Amino acid sequence: MSGDRPSPLVIERILRDRQGIWQQIVSERDLNALTGRMLASSAIALACYGAVLGAFHSPLMALTSALKLPLLFLVTLAICLPTLYLFNLVFGARLSVRQSLALVMVAITVTSMLAVAFAPISLFFLITAPDYGFFKLLNVAILTLSALVGLRFLTGGMQVLNDHGLLAPAAAQAQTPAQAVPAAVPAGAVPAAAPAGQVAEPVAVPVGAAAAGSAGTVPNGATPEVGSTAAQAPAQVPAQWSGQPANASFPPGMLPPGYPQPHRQWANQPVRRGEPTQRPASMTLLYIWILLFGFVGTQLAWTLRPFFGDPGQDFAFFRSIDGNFYAEILRTIANL
Repeated sequence: MSGDRPSPLVIERILRDRQGIWQQIVSERDLNALTGRMLASSAIALACYGAVLGAFHSPLMALTSALKLPLLFLVTLAICLPTLYLFNLVFGARLSVRQSLALVMVAITVTSMLAVAFAPISLFFLITAPDYGFFKLLNVAILTLSALVGLRFLTGGMQVLNDHGLLAPAAAQAQTPAQAVPAAVPAGAVPAAAPAGQVAEPVAVPVGAAAAGSAGTVPNGATPEVGSTAAQAPAQVPAQWSGQPANASFPPGMLPPGYPQPHRQWANQPVRRGEPTQRPASMTLLYIWILLFGFVGTQLAWTLRPFFGDPGQDFAFFRSIDGNFYAEILRTIANL
């Protein structure tokens, strides 16, 4: 499917070609059109799902819930988007407002489309088990699950932007140098003399000097001095090991005879290829922002209620602000 083809089914492109979506956001190509399609799709899907929620009370409540549910998500986005953008600026990210908005709209689009996919299930329980407490908890669970999946898309998109260097400061873009790995001992290197019980360190000797001193002799049992003709004789490494890289790994205690022995403190230690890339502060703050987004959204939902409509009360566009969302959920669970 073409990444640029206008389609009301933008969710299909998000799910089938998410890498193309991330690349389009990275390059800031046609973001206005993409964001507009996601906004329209999300509003329609949330309106349909809101109508199912309000249908528990009356057709008039279904109409008001169809208006208020898209409003809930969009107002929450308007409240929290500046915080996300400023978080990224403070910690050196190079994310534009359009990129931030497009990323969050991807998450909202996935959330809304997944919620409307659950609408037939919600409607089924509305018809067959019209219990207010159960219906409310069922739909809260549906919206929570949908939001978690949508936010998973948000973190995945931010990770792609991080891989393209848009989240880390310019100073952090330089690759961290790999840790020094002991190089292979050349043919003209031999272990220097060391006290008993310790492994000798290899000492590099020029090949010419080693060749010139190859005829030197050392008495039996004597330790050659570094720099002497005997000490300058090239160490013979078996042919089957001569081509091994410096970081070749062997089982503990199984280094072959003649292979350069590592120092005692490095023996049997794995070779480190380099320090792992540290997660930028922007990614850490993203998770904090997600929690903030959730708290703002739930409090706003409590402010804009009712969405379901208690059948024991008359229709009202808004209720008085008393209590909170979490206390109401716990009270509903207790009543069940």
